[in-house]
Amino acid sequence: MELRSTDKSPSVFRSLDWVTVILYILLVAAGAVSIYAASYDFDQASIFDFAEFSGKQLRWIGLSFIIGFIILLMDYRMYEAYAYPIYGVVILVLIATVFLSPNIHGSHSWLVFGPVSLQPAEFGKFATSLALAKLFDSYNFNLNAKPSNYFRALIIILVPICIILCQKETGSALVYLSLVFVLYREGMSGFVLSAIFLSVLFFVLAVKYMDPLIMGLSTGEFMVLTIICIIYCLLLIFYCKDFIIARNVTVGFIAAGTIVTILLLCNVPVNGRLFFLLTIAAALIYTALAMLRHRISKFVVAIGFVVVSIGFLYSVNYVFDKVLQPHQQTRILVLLGIEDDIRGVGYNVNQSKIAIGSGGMSGKGFLNGTQTKLKYVPEQHTDFIFCTIGEEEGFIGSAAVLVTFLILILRLIHIAERQKSTFSRVYSYCVVSLLIFHVCINVGMVIGLCPVIGIPLPFFSYGGSSLWGFTILLFIMLRLDAARKEIRD
Repeated sequence: MELRSTDKSPSVFRSLDWVTVILYILLVAAGAVSIYAASYDFDQASIFDFAEFSGKQLRWIGLSFIIGFIILLMDYRMYEAYAYPIYGVVILVLIATVFLSPNIHGSHSWLVFGPVSLQPAEFGKFATSLALAKLFDSYNFNLNAKPSNYFRALIIILVPICIILCQKETGSALVYLSLVFVLYREGMSGFVLSAIFLSVLFFVLAVKYMDPLIMGLSTGEFMVLTIICIIYCLLLIFYCKDFIIARNVTVGFIAAGTIVTILLLCNVPVNGRLFFLLTIAAALIYTALAMLRHRISKFVVAIGFVVVSIGFLYSVNYVFDKVLQPHQQTRILVLLGIEDDIRGVGYNVNQSKIAIGSGGMSGKGFLNGTQTKLKYVPEQHTDFIFCTIGEEEGFIGSAAVLVTFLILILRLIHIAERQKSTFSRVYSYCVVSLLIFHVCINVGMVIGLCPVIGIPLPFFSYGGSSLWGFTILLFIMLRLDAARKEIRD
């Protein structure tokens, strides 16, 4: 596709998607009010008091509106032309942040300029999105054309992740993984998303059910190995299209299970782990021989799935004990219900759930929340801002906020689908992916469904970096969308 301007370019403000702009203003305004409610401490301070969090946020909001206005005035072609240079500059800033930023709560992710602190990781999101969109818009680029294209796309995503991890800011780094969904939209196989889901499932089962079951196997280990065997048989049927081999493998698994049961009934000692793995190995060898005999290359996928899954299963304990930090381990254990630490790591989430639950259906009323006003919930004006909404506005207010986010997300998906250029479409889906991840994880960790990884609720949480970052993301998308009528297929 070639981008060419028509003779008469319509005004950007005439072509602007005002529905999205109005939703943005509504969310930002609601965020400012929520920050005022979360930081209100009975001293009757005005929301416009610049010494308070609410007043400071109003300044960030004002500057955000200016930033958005400037972005709309710029030539839309500039974002594509300078996508890689912008990405390169932001990467250099992220690297510099590792060495120049002070230690703030164990993290080196903030650059301090006098009274102002900025988090470059928030601005890396739009830069990474631009670079990814530029890559997909390259001449004759097709994600599935060759494996190196996957490598190039993943490098763009993984470079900022690795640098941000060096800043010891795990939550911000994980946000970038949401861009993998953009690859799925552009043709990546659904096997990748399935692999991500199974990885999370296997990790949770292996960690949560560590207790011994039988034959030296833990409950989690037995469950994961059983799932692997079932999926292996299904892959042979539905993906490899070979019912006979799948039948033989299934019969082999059933026979092995029967033998183990008989041995247990006869009180014969059995090494369950070894027996399980030898059975799976025999099935793999049988399948490999069939693959060579019939020359069916798809068997490689099924065999590879089993090998990688078993390797992942037996690496979980090492990663959990040696790679994760103690506080990260405790958060996971608390989330999974293995430990109960309501006075330690689980304190924030426990108090947050109490605050939200106490709001009931209609809430306690604006500025009448007791949990938030008495500061029982730490960081309630930043990462835990949603609990203030839940306590004061109740289920109705919380649902209204989530519905507004849903409307915005659906609108952005609609905008992404109507783009005429690959660059605009890919960038737009990057924005959608990042927004969905932030909203789902933030709300999830506030109500105890996700581990606390410290990411803000877009447009609501206090802070200029997050607000500016999402404003830049959104308004570049709006500028590209406003120019779609200037693009010829």
